Amino acid sequence: MLPVISSAAKTTILGALALSIGLTAAAPAQALGKNERKFLEGVAAAMIVDRILDDARRRNQPRQQPVPQYYVPQQQYYVQPRPTHRKPAHTYRSSIYATPVAQAFNSYTSADRKRIQQRLAAQGYYRSGIDGSFGPGTYNAIVGYANDRGQSNGLRNTSGVYGIFDGLIY
Repeated sequence: MLPVISSAAKTTILGALALSIGLTAAAPAQALGKNERKFLEGVAAAMIVDRILDDARRRNQPRQQPVPQYYVPQQQYYVQPRPTHRKPAHTYRSSIYATPVAQAFNSYTSADRKRIQQRLAAQGYYRSGIDGSFGPGTYNAIVGYANDRGQSNGLRNTSGVYGIFDGLIY
């Protein structure tokens, strides 16, 4: 299937073809015979007729009104359906300082807290300084220790945490 070519492109192509034939077929003007002249006249006539027909087609088409610059075409928007349930605006997580682990840890003396951290560090769970204060390092060490021993259920209440800490101290 041949591509669609506009009439302006056709005119340009035919003009270039006629010019190339005219220049290459006979370089000197005397070399043009009767047949060559008739051919060139036919090509020129075809180009003129094509141009006239193209102008007539353009005149018969309805003129499109210019579109103002402020015109914005209508856009279709997808409205997402609302969920049937609502999520809370904020999800509150309890801080590690409000857990039973922190409450039990802070109830021990400073010496006992340091001893818990030393024992956790000796077993490879605690990697921070031995200062006797509760923080993320101590919390993660206790949780890791309890999980490895199968005592993670003991972290849910203070009595279970006391049992884990007493096992580390004594």
